[in-house]
Amino acid sequence: MPDERGHVVLLGATGSIGRATCAELLAQGYRVTCLTRRGVPPGTVPEGAVCTVADSGDPAVLGALGPVTALISCMASRSGSARDAWAVDHAAQSEALRAALAAGVGQFILLSAICVQKPLLEFQHAKLAFEAELQAAPINWSIVRPTAFFKSLSGQVARVQAGKPFLVFGDGRLTACKPISDRDLARYLAGCIGAPSRMGRILPIGGPGPALTPRDQAAMLFELLDRPARIRQVPVALMDAIIAGLSGLGRLSPRMAERAEFARTGRYYATESMLHWDADKRRYDADATPEFGSDTLRDHYARLIRGEERHDLGAHAVF
Repeated sequence: MPDERGHVVLLGATGSIGRATCAELLAQGYRVTCLTRRGVPPGTVPEGAVCTVADSGDPAVLGALGPVTALISCMASRSGSARDAWAVDHAAQSEALRAALAAGVGQFILLSAICVQKPLLEFQHAKLAFEAELQAAPINWSIVRPTAFFKSLSGQVARVQAGKPFLVFGDGRLTACKPISDRDLARYLAGCIGAPSRMGRILPIGGPGPALTPRDQAAMLFELLDRPARIRQVPVALMDAIIAGLSGLGRLSPRMAERAEFARTGRYYATESMLHWDADKRRYDADATPEFGSDTLRDHYARLIRGEERHDLGAHAVF
C-alpha cells in the first residue's frame, strides 16, 4: 500500500469522529492503521484502512507496525460516568501514550474537548489529567479542543418533526457555541500532522460562525420545517432539584450516582457555553473562538429533515 504521506495509527476509529478522521486521512494519501477491539463488524471503518485487533496500550503492537508518523486518538468514554471517564479518558490514553513513546511514534494528536476550560465534572478532570501527562511527555503533541458537535445539537430534530416544542433551559440564551461538523473536525485533525504551528499547542476550534444560542437553533429548525416556532422553557432550578435527589440516592446506589453525574453533565451543557473562556474577564468570548471549515448546522438540520442523514445519538440524547 502506498505510504507517500506517512503512516497514521488511529484510536477510536469506530466512533463518528473517528470514522470521519479515518476517511479524511485516506483521502489525503496516508496509510492508516486502526487499533480496534474484538467484535467490530465489517465495514465499521472506511475501506482502505487496516484494522488491527489490539490493546491500544500494547507497545509490542505499535512497534510491530513499523515507523508511525503520528498517532491520533479520538478515544472518549461513551457514558461520561466517573468510572468510564477515568478508565478511558485517562487510563487508556495514558497506556496509548506509553506505547507510542516506546515505539518511537513521531507525534501524538489528542482529540479533547473545549469544556475542560471550566472543569466541574469527572470526565473533564480525567481529560485534563491526561492532557497534563501528554504535555510533559518527550513527544511532539497537539491537543485539539473542539466546540459543540452537530450530533450533540441534533437531539430535538425528531421531536420537533413530531410536532413537539423545542425545549430550552432558562430563556434559551444562557449558552452559545460554534458547532463543527465531523468532516471539518477530521480535516483539522489531519492538518495537525507534521504542522509546526500546531505542535506543542492546545488548539480550541469551532465551525464557521456566528455563535448560536439554543433559541437560534430552534428558529433555524422551525424555519426549515416551515412551521411557527414552539419553544418551551425549562427552569434550571428543575435540573438542580433532580440532581439533588439523585445525589442523595447515589449515596446508597452506584447506579443512582451515575445518573446524578449524567444529570450534572446535562446541567453543565445547559448553562455553560462551548466557546473560548476568557479567564481574565471571566466570560465566554465568541470572537476569540477560532473557526474552521465550511459545514453549517443549518445544512446539517436540512439533511436530517430530508432523511439524507441519520444519527445514533447514544449518550448525546439528552431529550
